[in-house]
Order: sequence, then structure tokens, then C-alpha cells
Amino acid sequence: MAPNWKSLIAALGAAVIVALGPATDAAGRDLTVVELFTSQGCSSCPPADAILGELSDREDVLALSLHVAYWDYLGWKDPFASAEHAGRQREYARRFGLHYVYTPQMVIQGSVQVTGSDRARILAGIKESRGGTSASLRLGRRDDGGLTVDVVDAPAEAMNAMVWIVVYDHEHVSTIEAGENRGQTLRYRNVVTGLRPLGAWRGEELVVPAPLANQMTADADYCAALIQSAVDSRILGAATLSLEIRR
Repeated sequence: MAPNWKSLIAALGAAVIVALGPATDAAGRDLTVVELFTSQGCSSCPPADAILGELSDREDVLALSLHVAYWDYLGWKDPFASAEHAGRQREYARRFGLHYVYTPQMVIQGSVQVTGSDRARILAGIKESRGGTSASLRLGRRDDGGLTVDVVDAPAEAMNAMVWIVVYDHEHVSTIEAGENRGQTLRYRNVVTGLRPLGAWRGEELVVPAPLANQMTADADYCAALIQSAVDSRILGAATLSLEIRR
């Protein structure tokens, strides 16, 4: 993926600094990252949401639900939708040579896109991507509330990559009162509530300062860090951290 990182990083101000002090960390497993672009206003999305829920129970998969707002005009405003999610999906569309965005769409390890309800292709994509990570991440929480990201065992290609911070909730249940899914009660897993580029990795440990970290994670259950190639959008590594340790 090749987003306009200069403007994104500038918006973060001094969010990228060298970490100092102790941190509680979680070493990254060899996770396959699956991103579902979905909407509560899309009648085709509930089957994909259910598949994403199944994937979220797998220990070898980091399944993320990213809601978009471009179906809100159909009569129901998705409370989890974010412009950042739609922007990320548009960047993927450009990377994959698509002239449109759609829901439900699953992107596997940043390198494969499939229809989010096509179970067979999703499982095949995960299997093909297994073992494709080439960097290990450690994600931790500092004593002052900040978050640290340490990229270890990284290949040379990781020096041309972006580190992302993702904050998400384990589960939400919503009753849809209007739009195409009117009258349905739908269950969502690993709902992304925060998505920010932390910075380009240059071999150092990075940190999200406490004020920004606390703002992002105020009511969230989990946090994840991703390192993603600037060349081909492939996700090189991922790590997760339960935020319950701070409570």
C-alpha cells in the first residue's frame, strides 16, 4: 500500500519517538492478517461478518472488521464506520488495480483480495499466505500508558515499511433499525475503532506517547501493531496486546 504517509505522519506530530523506560510486551506470533471491509447498511455483509467472527477465534489469524460509511445513504448510519477505513480500502483498490470499492471485501495479508462471503477462497487465501510473515513484532504498554512497538528479526525489506497501530473491540451486538438489514440483530467481532500510521520503520523501537495511546484505547479491548510493505502492501508481521492488563 502506498498512502500519503507524509501528510498522515505530519498529522501525528511527535507521535514517533524512541521508547525509553520499561514496557509490558507481547511477542508477535506468525499471524495472518485478514481485514474485512463491511457495513451495517449492506445486505450482503452479514454472511461475511459471520465468517470474520469464525476467523477471529483462530490463533493463527488476526481478523479485523473495518466498517465503512458509503452505504449510510440507504437509511442506516453505521456507528462503527470511519473515513480512515474507507481510505485504507481505496488504497488497497489502487494496489489491486480495481476501479471501485465494494463490500463485503476481505484483504488477506495485504496481498490478496476476495469477496468477503466466499468461504472457500478466503480459507485458500489464508493457507497460501501462511508463513508469509518475515518480521517479528513486540507490542507493549509502558508504565506511563504509552504503547511501544519493537520490530525484531526483520529482513531488509522491512526498512521500507510502515508501522500501523490498530485498536479494536472483541465483540459488538447491534440491532439494525433501518436500511437493508432492518430488523436484524447482528454480531460483530474484532471491530476496529482506531487505525493510525505510527511511522516508517527505520530500525528503531517506536512508541505511541501516553496521551495519544490513552485517547485511542480508552474503551477498547485489544490493540495490534502491523508492519506493512510500502512496495507491495504485504503485511510483514503483526502482534496483538490485550488492553485488559491496564485495568
